[in-house]
Amino acid sequence: MKIREAGCTDAEAIARVHLESWRTTYPGIIPQAYIDGLRVEDGILRWQERLDGHGPLTLVAEDATGIFGFASGGATVHPVNGFDGELGAIYLLASHQGRGAGRALVQGIAERLHEQGFRSMVVWALRENAACSFYERLGGVRVAEKLIEIGGIALPEVAFGWPDIRSLLRPV
Repeated sequence: MKIREAGCTDAEAIARVHLESWRTTYPGIIPQAYIDGLRVEDGILRWQERLDGHGPLTLVAEDATGIFGFASGGATVHPVNGFDGELGAIYLLASHQGRGAGRALVQGIAERLHEQGFRSMVVWALRENAACSFYERLGGVRVAEKLIEIGGIALPEVAFGWPDIRSLLRPV
């Protein structure tokens, strides 16, 4: 497994991982009609725009099969008092979960944010998302909650925070 910064040529692979992850993660949480309406072509265009050098830092996880996961982050987009950095997205194909790639992606984002001077980090997740326990295992603590609208319904979202981003850095 290799973790590296994403480039423009990775847009299609990232869009495919993103869509497939939504299809396996969110049934029963997000309205199925909304999930079924998502199209990889739309995702490719969004990721091409994000990866043109103006979007957030994005890392990919890949192996011999290709890109199977990604994470992106930067300054907080959805502010939580006392937190300056945000893990904006992290998705892995279900077939590659539980092997350490998620941890490596979170650590990679945390390391780069720390290098840029960020002191803390937060991530938002739908409360019913199984990934909430992953963030807790990484030492994230619940620091906020809000409602967001997806597919015409209000869903509870929880923020997990690391007040000291250094707690996520890999031991030297």
